[in-house]
Amino acid sequence: MIRVALADDHQLVRAGFRALLDSEPDIEVVVQASGGEELLRGIRSTPVDVALLDIRMPDGDGLWTTEQIAADPALAGVRVVVVTTFELDEYVARAIRAGAAGFLVKDTEPVDLIRAVRVVAAGDALLSPGITRRLLERAAAGLRDASPTRPIDGLTERETEVLRLVGLGMSNDEIAVELFLSPLTAKTHVSRIMQKLHARDRVQLVVLAYESGLVAPGWR
Repeated sequence: MIRVALADDHQLVRAGFRALLDSEPDIEVVVQASGGEELLRGIRSTPVDVALLDIRMPDGDGLWTTEQIAADPALAGVRVVVVTTFELDEYVARAIRAGAAGFLVKDTEPVDLIRAVRVVAAGDALLSPGITRRLLERAAAGLRDASPTRPIDGLTERETEVLRLVGLGMSNDEIAVELFLSPLTAKTHVSRIMQKLHARDRVQLVVLAYESGLVAPGWR
């Protein structure tokens, strides 16, 4: 069972999300909150797998809350999806840097919200197809400006190529086809790259691919 926490200052929105998610046999909403501080108190007493956070909330917005979750070793297993009405690049960049595993807008189809919960609960990031890949590209210039370029020394030539394809939003299966590898070999390469670069998920690998110049906005 995937345990979910919801944080949104609109009770009607929370009720709608809860009704949608609780209707799935493998998902259960176990924590609800109207702000960041309340959400943190809830997930520190009730273990959760995924936290769906609005950005603009009183008592700790979604970006601040994401940063608090990422910084707390006791919450290392909590995967954050930012759900908002705002598509501003500054929000996307901050959410990714804070450690969010996905970024959705509130007009997302219900099936995509449910998919996002399952994807991030499985330890992956919501990269493609859809909103996160597009927003990452729009935010790429801001991400590069936000901090110095991080080196990719230590990667083999093959791993560097795999990182480039991850940056383009390809799945492990797509990478396998592109490089004439087995899906298991592609998955192994991605896991090894994450270890070498100390990346917590594929979202951070995408950021690194942009920052290192392996990928530029709009590339396919």
